[in-house]
Amino acid sequence: MRARILNEFLPSGGEAGRVLLTLEDVHLAFAGLKAIDGVSLTVATGQLFAIIGPNGAGKTSIFNCISGVYHPQEGSIDFEGESLLGRKPNRIADLGIARTFQNIELFPQMTVLDNLMLGRHKHIRYGTPLAMLRLGRAAREEARNREIVEGIVEFLEIEQFRKSYVAMLPYGVQKRIELGRALAMEPKLLLLDEPVAGMNLEETEDMARFITDIKRELGIGIVLVEHDMRMVMDLADKVLAIDFGKPIAVGTPHEIQTNADVVRAYLGQEHAIADTSEAGGGA
Repeated sequence: MRARILNEFLPSGGEAGRVLLTLEDVHLAFAGLKAIDGVSLTVATGQLFAIIGPNGAGKTSIFNCISGVYHPQEGSIDFEGESLLGRKPNRIADLGIARTFQNIELFPQMTVLDNLMLGRHKHIRYGTPLAMLRLGRAAREEARNREIVEGIVEFLEIEQFRKSYVAMLPYGVQKRIELGRALAMEPKLLLLDEPVAGMNLEETEDMARFITDIKRELGIGIVLVEHDMRMVMDLADKVLAIDFGKPIAVGTPHEIQTNADVVRAYLGQEHAIADTSEAGGGA
């Protein structure tokens, strides 16, 4: 039901299995310190690709390269066959890549609806004079954008908070709002940077449910960085494990759970990843 509501407002991510994002042998260094050391990956529509690794392994640096914040010294990054290298972050967003952040980046003194409307900014086609008068095309576009935002509010089950100021809301709700703002951009690809960090079990399960519906019903490709191994192993189609910026292994969740190199680098004991994925059932 919730996914159907969202599907009425946002377009499909495209034909299932179509390649969206490709990284080939990407290298990034700061003053000689390797942050990314030869990372390659491919993400398709309707696929959830997870990146795992210890703190400081280079996961967020990969996101920063994709979104144009960092510029790798070597390698290629292509989105729908177009190179992202050298493009500014706003231009990359215009292509259909939206992102959430490890630390919440909302406007706390604005309402939930106003924060979500900011995600519609790139779809506004009228100028300042029409916006001030709120007539004609500006009024029609404003109504359509608010309709889309209201659909996202219903999908994320935050109706009761829609006119509340973000600063007054619980942390878990704020993380949901940030996901909603990313959806408001009508992305083809979502970059989710630790979407359940700091959440309790119930909040984590809710977020996992929303992410699953976005992937399955809208066909949006998702790249997920997350430390909650149970969630990663339950949701991901493919997992890349990195350490000190260098790829260790890539494969299905089962292949990653049973890879001795991954276990040693990530958790340091042979049974740890398998135990976290089995404990407590699915996310």
